[in-house]
Amino acid sequence: MEFELLEDAVKLLEKANANLAPELLDTDRARETLQCYAKLQKLATFGVTALAQKLDDAAEVARMTGTSMGKARAAVDTGKALSDADEVRAAFQDGDISLDQASEIAKAELACPGSATELLEVAAKESFQVLRDKARKTVLEVEQHRGLAQRQHEARSARSHTDELGMIHIDLTLEPHVGVPLVNRSESEASRLYRSAKKERRLEPFERFLADAYAALLSGASATKPARKPELVVLVSHEVTQRGWKDVLETEVCKIPGVGPLSPAVAKDIAQDAFLTGLFYDGVDLRHLRRWTRNTPIEVLLALQLGDPPQFDGVKCSDCGKRFRTEDDHLEPHVAGGCASTDNLKARCYQCHKAKTERDRKAGKLKPAPPDDERGPPGR
Repeated sequence: MEFELLEDAVKLLEKANANLAPELLDTDRARETLQCYAKLQKLATFGVTALAQKLDDAAEVARMTGTSMGKARAAVDTGKALSDADEVRAAFQDGDISLDQASEIAKAELACPGSATELLEVAAKESFQVLRDKARKTVLEVEQHRGLAQRQHEARSARSHTDELGMIHIDLTLEPHVGVPLVNRSESEASRLYRSAKKERRLEPFERFLADAYAALLSGASATKPARKPELVVLVSHEVTQRGWKDVLETEVCKIPGVGPLSPAVAKDIAQDAFLTGLFYDGVDLRHLRRWTRNTPIEVLLALQLGDPPQFDGVKCSDCGKRFRTEDDHLEPHVAGGCASTDNLKARCYQCHKAKTERDRKAGKLKPAPPDDERGPPGR
């Protein structure tokens, strides 16, 4: 019976595909049709995942579905994980989540039973990137008490190879407290190089300047101007320090905001040569600080690096959830009277910041944009 229903569904979908003419649809109709196809895809992927678990052969699944071995293994592994995650399985079966979403939520549910409910809510409202980020942190917070620091230390690695163009590819796997400062320093220097090039009307993708920044860092060259933002922020509950930096109990934290848990012993070593800041907050209220200037006070910069309390989840784009190349955006533009405060400054990735600026311009909050030949190259 089930097979006959599937055959009928296949025939109906084949007919729908034959009659599909996207060029004849307006935007709203195209959006509605895409939503239907997306729902069908999720429903079909559930069946593939359930049967992939039964076959338990990633190579055969990859051949039958025409996907990579990585995707096939993910289907097999997710199918197995769903056997112990009923709430996730039901949502996947109903077509409410995709295979990628189900995989992330199932892994978190297995590590931290009961976390699926919140993550399913995140999946319904946020991008996959936001969901994956939160699911990963859920797992890491549990693993923090199971020798995570030692496993991270043992997982560090480096490799390189030369491609057909003669370019050198370097792949580094570093512990969080080692990698974060390098990433932040390089992105800050790349932003400086990008702004300088833009003034000179040299149009290149940001990633090329980021490559130059990493090359300079690895070769020992330093930036001409140090960044104002901290290169590494570690958030540690006072109780952890009072117990001798040995463990982290429930409701306490020892982590790098936006990245994940950190060993108290490592945090203690970092604290020996760091600027220490006392942070007091009440619920979601971090501080009330106003300053009507384009230069953001260091206290506000630090608050933005931490993210919103009480999660202190670090810096990510308030629109799409990306953490790469974020910038501080005035919700109410500075030229329109907006102040440099935590409630008027939000992180946005470059593309979302650019789109927000255009919306503000259309709303009359900013001056009209200069002609293309006067404004320099557009952002990438």
